[in-house]
Amino acid sequence: MADSTDASLSRKVKDTTAGFVGGAVQVLIGQPFDLVKVRLQTGQFSSPLEAFRKTLASEGPLAFYKGTASPLFGVGVCVSVQFYAFHEARRYLLSSSNSPQLTLPQFYLAGAVAGIANSPVAGPVEQIRILLQTQRHTEKLYSGPTDAVRKIYASEGLRGIFRGQFVTLFREAQAYGLWFLTFEYLMQKLQSQGVKRDEIPAWKVAGCGALAGEVLWLGSYPLDVIKSQVQSDKFGKDSVYKGAIDAARKTYRSGGLAGFWRGLVPTLLRATPCSAGTFMSVELTMRLLG
Repeated sequence: MADSTDASLSRKVKDTTAGFVGGAVQVLIGQPFDLVKVRLQTGQFSSPLEAFRKTLASEGPLAFYKGTASPLFGVGVCVSVQFYAFHEARRYLLSSSNSPQLTLPQFYLAGAVAGIANSPVAGPVEQIRILLQTQRHTEKLYSGPTDAVRKIYASEGLRGIFRGQFVTLFREAQAYGLWFLTFEYLMQKLQSQGVKRDEIPAWKVAGCGALAGEVLWLGSYPLDVIKSQVQSDKFGKDSVYKGAIDAARKTYRSGGLAGFWRGLVPTLLRATPCSAGTFMSVELTMRLLG
């Protein structure tokens, strides 16, 4: 019994540690792309090139790592929660079925569970990052993540900290259902060629991760645009949107269907190295931890 408990605890530690490493790698690779994406989604610039050029000219190269402190730890925690929840859901689904392997819908379900479990952390972390990324260099309201949390909580309470949580929940479930489904499907295809999972070369793991990242965003991007609109909005009487539905309505009214895909190009460019780096880091860390 003790051995079983120790093994279970060991698995949980491996899942969370590998996830944290993957999350940190994801942030360091993707932060510049993410800043450009958010500024496009919130209407500050009309093209990725304009966003890059004008941000660099007016704020310098370090501007592309604005708000990194919060997601470096926060996304590490988020991805840690994602992988822990995914593997727990996968183990539960396997134990309740007669099959040695999950079906594709079950992989999607396990991934959606991971996204839902992650959403209470992702919502506040991403809102702080978005607010720091979208504030102008000459109009700084927040000096950093801690200052942002303190000011938002002082004026709006927990409701302000968790603004946009409803749409975040839906985005996380859809995005990570597709993310894990795609990655595990591709890894299964490689294993069907007679190769054990821990023998798959790192570059092939990265390739599976890269494709999974593209599918994640293509399947959830409109929800992410709405989330960014809500979370970048001002508070109180100065707010533009009454909520996610109002943001969706106004986005469609001003930009049509194309408005829900604004900033997609830098997002897809970011997704390839970020998702590749995340899955490769997680898989290699899992192998290292035995």
